[in-house]
Parts: sequence; structure tokens; C-alpha cells
Amino acid sequence: MISLAHAQTAGAADPTGGLMQFLPMIVIFAVMWLLMIRPQMKKAKEHKALLEALAKGDEVVTQGGIVGKVVKINDAYVTVEIAAGTEVVVQKPAIGLVLPKGTLKSL
Repeated sequence: MISLAHAQTAGAADPTGGLMQFLPMIVIFAVMWLLMIRPQMKKAKEHKALLEALAKGDEVVTQGGIVGKVVKINDAYVTVEIAAGTEVVVQKPAIGLVLPKGTLKSL
């Protein structure tokens, strides 16, 4: 009985205070933050800046792959001319990429 009681008290004197149990979870969270969450937040910030800098006459590509020139900009919508006399209204977040000037002339 005495040796059994002695073995139980040896575990209670853990100098780390149970930190070693949570260390793997802390490391996994740090790795997830660095590899997944942080780059996604950076990309969202860049996309927001792209939408704020959008101006009339810019050549854009939508998320659906439609290429055209911006004709009119509202708060939530953008009118894109995809062919002569053909205009499409898309939501601002649907703009995925702003092309360099003159790209549509080469198509």
C-alpha cells in the first residue's frame, strides 16, 4: 500500500503544470494560422483594395470568366460591356481581376 501511494504522489509534482498536454494543440493552431488563415486574410485584403480602386474604363475579368470593360460603377454593382452594345450588370465582389489597359483590343 505504501509503494502505491508513493507512486501516485510522484505524478502530482509535475513542474510543467500540465502545459505539455496543451502544447500540441497550441502548435497545431500556430501552424494553421501561418499556413491557412493568414494568407487567406491577406488575399481578401488585396481583393478589397482592388474593388475600391476599380474605375470606369478598366478592363476586368469576372469570377465566371467574362471579360469586359467597366462602363458604370454603383455601390454594389458594376456594369461591364462584354461586346459592342452588350452590357452585363454584375456584383462588385464578382470582379476577380483587373487586366492591363489594351488587353481587350488584342483579343
